[in-house]
Amino acid sequence: MAFFITIEGIEGCGKSTQIGHLARHLADRGEQTLTTREPGGCPIADEIRTILLHPGNAAMAPRAELLLYAAARAQHVDEVVRPALSQGTTVLCDRFTDATLAYQGYGRGLDIDLINRLNLIAADGLTPDLTLLLEMPVEEGLFRARRRNTDSAEVDEGRFEAESLAFHRKVRDGYLQLAAREERFKIIDARGDIDAVAEKIRRTVDDFLRSAPGNV
Repeated sequence: MAFFITIEGIEGCGKSTQIGHLARHLADRGEQTLTTREPGGCPIADEIRTILLHPGNAAMAPRAELLLYAAARAQHVDEVVRPALSQGTTVLCDRFTDATLAYQGYGRGLDIDLINRLNLIAADGLTPDLTLLLEMPVEEGLFRARRRNTDSAEVDEGRFEAESLAFHRKVRDGYLQLAAREERFKIIDARGDIDAVAEKIRRTVDDFLRSAPGNV
């Protein structure tokens, strides 16, 4: 049975690293998996990602930002996520609709009901089966993220890392509020050793798979 598993969290919490560890773990279990990300995941959405994350676009209006995320998501879901799920492949996605609520809703202050409606349209009603929230203090995450951007040879994607500490605290608080309301969320303490965090994630996902419909 295919599942849609998302990984969420503030900047620098280790999502990209941990999703790779989880994909290898599921492969070892014999699970067919696809790893993807938002914004991005397919050529059109990757083009939009470049616009959204480039630090040169600091003047982008919050509503424009919101709509670009929705456009990237609509393409990603139709081109990548739904086809994989329909073929029995479990999809691991680095960010999804919860990120839009946390960043553009709680962080930017845009209307939450509006974002929920837009998420519904962009994702075509698709919701994750399990969401792993990698939780850590904002200061630690930003330190990691800014160091990563300094060391990276890739195109700069640091527009959000340049936001104020107050903005990132709002984002973190938004994630925690979402996790308190939605049973599909599992909070993972993302501080400390990478392997130790990966083990927490493995145990959480294994427990989920054991108790999922069709596996009990």
